[in-house]
Amino acid sequence: MTRQFSTNNQKTLGPKLEGVKDVIVVSSGKGGVGKSTVATNLALALSSFCQKSVGLMDADIYGPSIHRMMNLSGKPQVNEATRKLIPKSNYGVKTMSMGFLVQEDAPTIWRGPMVMTAVDQLLHQVDWGELDILVVDLPPGTGDAQLSICQRVHLSGAVIVSTPQDIALIDVKRGVNMFRKLNVPILGVVENMSYFKCSNCGHKDHIFGHDGAKLTAENMGLNFIGEIPLHTQIRETSDSGRPVVISDPKSDRAASFLQIARNVVAELEKLDNQSTTPKITIEED
Repeated sequence: MTRQFSTNNQKTLGPKLEGVKDVIVVSSGKGGVGKSTVATNLALALSSFCQKSVGLMDADIYGPSIHRMMNLSGKPQVNEATRKLIPKSNYGVKTMSMGFLVQEDAPTIWRGPMVMTAVDQLLHQVDWGELDILVVDLPPGTGDAQLSICQRVHLSGAVIVSTPQDIALIDVKRGVNMFRKLNVPILGVVENMSYFKCSNCGHKDHIFGHDGAKLTAENMGLNFIGEIPLHTQIRETSDSGRPVVISDPKSDRAASFLQIARNVVAELEKLDNQSTTPKITIEED
């Protein structure tokens, strides 16, 4: 009788994306928790501070916003040789968003199959070139777009974004369970709007609750990879198209995103080492 014991992780559903080492998704169980802001600043931190070649894909089909945060507009050009769209680039990060392809104020009234087709095109009909990491900003929830991503590309991992509020944490658990069912490794949980720090006295006020996401991560056996303060600068710089990681890289706010980026890189390296561990086979008579 032969038994096989392997330390390898189960494979995710989709195929590898050509030229891209790791594809990670940034997800949230509900809207309004700052997921896109986290995704954008994470991508910029991975590029600027971690020295990675990075792409950023906005898969929020119904409410794309990444292009605005990256200060990009206009239709993407087409690579005549490959007939693929050329992602726009700013701050050293290649970016593709539905915001480039639809009218700014036009509603996206699409059923599931159209959403799945759009996601597939953003993944496979874009000339991403050689990337260390492609960061994908998912729409909130656990619907067609999330399933499409998992089915159509091999995901190296997911980053879950939440606020400390109980109502947000309930949805975190749903998102975590979805990724676990789809065999997508969860790199960690990020708590956004974690606290407000007084600029005069330095006192921290936990407006939405204290350590909610951290405790939820611990209870679910997940890594807690960072907290981000509630600060007007983060909102203002994102709205202006110069996210805080770019506009004020030495600030405490930028440091929060840098720490998250470092933790993401560390988790990806751990998973990569596990996947290259040889399979152990024990023969029994």
